[in-house]
Amino acid sequence: MSDRGPAWILLLATGGGIGRLPWMPGTFGTLLGVGWLALLLLLPDRGWMLTAIVLSLPLGALVCTRTEAILDRHDPGCIVLDEILAFPVAALGWMAWLEMTGAGSALLPGNLWGLVLCFVLFRFFDIAKPWPVGWSQRLPRGWGILADDVLAGLYASLATFAGLLPFTA
Repeated sequence: MSDRGPAWILLLATGGGIGRLPWMPGTFGTLLGVGWLALLLLLPDRGWMLTAIVLSLPLGALVCTRTEAILDRHDPGCIVLDEILAFPVAALGWMAWLEMTGAGSALLPGNLWGLVLCFVLFRFFDIAKPWPVGWSQRLPRGWGILADDVLAGLYASLATFAGLLPFTA
């Protein structure tokens, strides 16, 4: 690979360097995930959005695998691509609730409190790592880096949806 290849991969894996912050790189990486979600919400429909999420995961696993090799470390903390790519998974329950209730666009100011709930729950499950979130880190290479965040995202998505159900009209 060229000298620029690894630098480009490191830049992507670290969220443009956000992962190298000395404190809370995962939280700041999740903020980049909110940006990724905002871009996905611009797609023409939810089918395109789901396709982009699904396709981004194996590509992210490849980038994470390559980053481990470049840094010669297993699951280095500077990798935040996993938080970035998994955050839209955490928002699926919120978006399903918005669709179910007819509350309108996820980007309407009145609906953004649901985004905050997704964010907090995602960070909680990513840090607490209930089974099988923690166990999934044993998967090989980049898949282990990414899988725990995707599972934390699924937990957050379900918890967000369940937490919003009492607010269903």
